[in-house]
Amino acid sequence: MYFDLFDLRLFVYVAEESNLRRGAERACISLGAASTRIKQLEDSVGTKLLYRKPQGVELNPAGEALLHHARRVLQQVDHLKCDLLDYSKGVKGHVRLLANTTSITGALPGALASFLARYPDVSIDLRERLSHEIVLAIHESHADIGIIAGNVDTEGLVMRDFDVDDLVVVVPQGHALAGRERIRFVDTLDEPHISLPEGSALANFLPPLARAQGRTLDFRIQVSSFESICLLVEAGVGIGIISRSSALRHARTMKLALVALEDEWARRELKIVSRAGAALPRLAQDLIQHLAGFRAEHWV
Repeated sequence: MYFDLFDLRLFVYVAEESNLRRGAERACISLGAASTRIKQLEDSVGTKLLYRKPQGVELNPAGEALLHHARRVLQQVDHLKCDLLDYSKGVKGHVRLLANTTSITGALPGALASFLARYPDVSIDLRERLSHEIVLAIHESHADIGIIAGNVDTEGLVMRDFDVDDLVVVVPQGHALAGRERIRFVDTLDEPHISLPEGSALANFLPPLARAQGRTLDFRIQVSSFESICLLVEAGVGIGIISRSSALRHARTMKLALVALEDEWARRELKIVSRAGAALPRLAQDLIQHLAGFRAEHWV
């Protein structure tokens, strides 16, 4: 049984679009050519892969199985291209890592710095995502390793502990909340909030929690970093919810007070996730071992 890589990529496009024409457009070929290639692919595997419907196409069980394996094959091919390109530039390896906001602004930079000091010819493609998006990306072989937190379905993944970094409320010294040791998230909603930009993991995470309480969370200002949030908080513009590690760093040089959140979701137990049963590159395995052995005190 022979599989053409172009046909596999075309099939993935068609499956993701649920439409043959849009899949063909993504593959930059005509509708007729796409239809012929999908028919030849079905002939090659000996079974139909799609249900043809007036409004598009839908995968049958055989198509679902092919989609799963095609994504993994294409990811490995993409890894091969990147690795060989890296080798041509003097880089000796490449790892794709997805992480949530809390880890990126907490222990992860220090952990990656010490790893890259040991492997100076390695490159790491780090991207920020929401935890549930990371889990989906790992399942679909879009990344090697993920770092997540919160109540996320991780069935089918291997998990290892990385760090704990709670979310806290940051307020100016002298603020009415500054004397509180703990506070509920819902009790902060009368205050103007400052947040990361729209589309960032934390900015997407908090508003649904407010809606679950029958409230709304409208950010007064959205800025590009936790440092900017803390500067505006110090100036009295509003309050912010950020990771404890970041808050502690900025509180050393700014007039800030930290208030713990009582809500269970504020405790961010960070986990390293990878696909169960997947043969990860040796370098990715080494990074997992390094992250699992790293502790936040090396960074904070």
